[in-house]
Amino acid sequence: MQKKSFLQISNYESVVKMAEYSPMMQKYLETKKEYEDCVLFYRLGDFYEMFFDDAINVSRELELTLTGKDCGQEERAPMCGIPYHAADSYINRLVEKGYKVAICEQVEDPKTAKGLVKREVIKVVTPGTNFNPMALDETKNNYIMCVAYMPDSIGLATSDITTGEFLITEVSSERELIDEINKFTPSEILFNEAFTISGINISDLKDRLSFAESVLEPWYFDDKNDEDIILRHFNVATLDGLGISDYKTAVVAAGALLNYLYETQKNSLPHLTRITPYATGRYMIIDSSTRRNLELVETMREKQKKGSLLWVLDKTKTAMGARLLRNMIEQPLLIKDDIVARQKAVTEFINNYVDCAELREYLNPVYDLERLVGRISTKSASPRDLIAFKGSIAMLPPIKKLLASFKSSLIKSIYEELDVLEDICSLIEASIVDEPPIAIKDGGLIKEGYNEEIDRLRHAKTDGKQWLLNLEASEKERTGIKNLKIKYNKVFGYYFEVTNSFKNMVPDDYIRKQTLTNAERFTTLKLKELEEVILSAEDKLFSLEYDLFTEVRDRIAGEVLRIQTTAKAVAKADVFSNLAIVAMQNNYVCPTINEKGLIEIEGGRHPVVEKMISNGLFVENDTILDNHKNRISIITGPNMAGKSTYMRQTALIVLMAQIGSYIPATKANIGIVDRIFTRVGASDDLASGQSTFMVEMTEVANILRNATSDSLLILDEIGRGTSTFDGLSIAWAVVEHISNPKLLGAKTLFATHYHELTELEGQMESVNNYCIAVKEQGDDIIFLRKIVKGGADKSYGIQVAKLAGVPSSVIERAKEIVAELADNDISAKAKEIARLGISKEALKIPDSVGKDKYVQMSLFDAVNNDDIIDEIKDLELTKMTPIDALNTLFRIQDKIKNRW
Repeated sequence: MQKKSFLQISNYESVVKMAEYSPMMQKYLETKKEYEDCVLFYRLGDFYEMFFDDAINVSRELELTLTGKDCGQEERAPMCGIPYHAADSYINRLVEKGYKVAICEQVEDPKTAKGLVKREVIKVVTPGTNFNPMALDETKNNYIMCVAYMPDSIGLATSDITTGEFLITEVSSERELIDEINKFTPSEILFNEAFTISGINISDLKDRLSFAESVLEPWYFDDKNDEDIILRHFNVATLDGLGISDYKTAVVAAGALLNYLYETQKNSLPHLTRITPYATGRYMIIDSSTRRNLELVETMREKQKKGSLLWVLDKTKTAMGARLLRNMIEQPLLIKDDIVARQKAVTEFINNYVDCAELREYLNPVYDLERLVGRISTKSASPRDLIAFKGSIAMLPPIKKLLASFKSSLIKSIYEELDVLEDICSLIEASIVDEPPIAIKDGGLIKEGYNEEIDRLRHAKTDGKQWLLNLEASEKERTGIKNLKIKYNKVFGYYFEVTNSFKNMVPDDYIRKQTLTNAERFTTLKLKELEEVILSAEDKLFSLEYDLFTEVRDRIAGEVLRIQTTAKAVAKADVFSNLAIVAMQNNYVCPTINEKGLIEIEGGRHPVVEKMISNGLFVENDTILDNHKNRISIITGPNMAGKSTYMRQTALIVLMAQIGSYIPATKANIGIVDRIFTRVGASDDLASGQSTFMVEMTEVANILRNATSDSLLILDEIGRGTSTFDGLSIAWAVVEHISNPKLLGAKTLFATHYHELTELEGQMESVNNYCIAVKEQGDDIIFLRKIVKGGADKSYGIQVAKLAGVPSSVIERAKEIVAELADNDISAKAKEIARLGISKEALKIPDSVGKDKYVQMSLFDAVNNDDIIDEIKDLELTKMTPIDALNTLFRIQDKIKNRW
């Protein structure tokens, strides 16, 4: 009978009963049963071994040699292995591919073990729980999220266990859930079973963010158990003490997440010292399309930092500051007082440039305090980590002294939160050598003078030979035995050897050990003591050094709350001084913040593009948007002229203002927006069966359904992916919808190649025309990159094609065709439609009519039968060429189709 694949056997007990495996393999199977969803790294000597399907999968994924092992069966079990000292790199590669890895270690000394060496799983490494510095981007949090789906709300708990962050909130819809996932971009998400049947589809999000997902068993989401585990972990009597009693569903998610972390990390996670509730309404919501289109933290194509807003703004000196800045960019503020407080902190650093520069010098040697204390608390920090920690906190006293004179509220709070940790610095300075070895159990860790016993043992190890010579000399003098020698062998250890001729001079305190033909061997209490010290010194020394190192590490871990508070203060000082430096280097200004919906930018610049262009000659542009006459800007002009850059720069300037940063402009007054939506460019999503146009319309639908009157919309070339008439109709209707305050009324920059939409200005009081200035030189055009009032009356498509290098023969033929199609130009038609169909009176909607009852007017509603009949009557058929007649027939047919 052919043996089943190991993973095809659902019950591991049946495997054991099915055949007589070797004792070692039975232990392996028992352990594997407990960790069925993990790759099991099973320690055997100096290797971690994998068996059966684990071995097959890992050998394939990591390109390892697949071998076999005799385990009591006729066929050898598939096996592959890796050296235990190189395990981290292999684990990281597997975790990056979405695997969970259970590490089963030997937990007793093989030399003293009776029978099989005892083994236990000491940790499970998953994408969201990986502590290894080599696997982490120090400038980015590594979040794990738990989702508790309930009928009336969705609870979320999010943690970065490397830094100790633990956040909870609740949302009420799929849209809000996806927004939170986009905000944190977790590497691992845990769900309850109810979520799997909720109908919420996040597969597209999973493909883009590449997170691992697991569905946890129902007991993880038991209300009472979850509340109890939170109370025990944070050592409080009630949820009120944590300020989370109103977050019932989020508490369930938090308890489930804590249980999962306990199970995988196999420790009490003492560095998770706070659980922080937050309201989603405190931060601007930025969906995935907007993050991608605005290239906030990475570029769209290369997925690189260079070319993103983060690349421009990030000149931070510490990993903690880099993470905080990234979070600020991804979560702009909505509360004016909070924004202004950040601005004042940045301004004070600018006004005190010398102090700011000095502060950044002190920040330069500071390592990642948050992640260091995380490793210290979970007992995974090395002696070298402690030395890095000492060097970092040694910078705290001068940093605090420097901040003492600052007056802004945020910097004063940083000063108060910053603990100089002198006691911890002194402890490490006194105990740990400045250059400790990599191996943690091979000695050489503890400074001389810190512990008397260590000093004695170290001296015994190094000075033992001299001690023996000194003892030999003193005994010769005491006994008068001139040829007395101290010798050593493995059987008897150290001994005095006395020849028979001096045997009668041996003192009474000598203890006979062995009699030889011509000599006697003796020992004394003193020699025994020296022997014990010398022979056991190295083992005792290494053991005691390790014990003292762990004691020092545990003492530091006991101060985790102080350290975390200080780390956050250092991060803030880093970020605000960083924003000050960036503002000074790039000639940014401090914007005024208003709550009236006014966005007024003078001399605005794109923060990224101006850094990327080599000549430094970026053309500045103004922007005016408000909730009344300047609600919508219709921007026309040829492709490549700069419409998208201009619109993106406006969105980025608003976003920068709401994170508290200075902005690239001459002057600005920025109204707070609750969301920024972008619809820029389009691409096929063939995997989900969506064409370019379908993707475009899906994004437009999302914007129109979720935007509010306080949102900022950036819409580029709506309707481009379909026929001219359909596309123009959709673009027109979208502008109508957005412009009407009873339907949406959002501030919008609307770029289009449909210059016919310029007819809306004057017909809708909130719509204004702008265009990209272009200079024509014969058949050529020069882009001036300047936004000016007014609308373009043509698209310059052929000129742009010429600039792009399209062959001249194609260009000339295109000119001929466009001339022949000139009669089909719908500009005049659009003017008539605007005059007849989009009057101010037509757009007035009674208050009693809801959104659902309001029907948008079609672009072609003004066409009637009489118009068509009159047009046919007026045709001069004898003067028409065949192509003219065909074009006219097509035009009339289009009118009839759109009429009916």
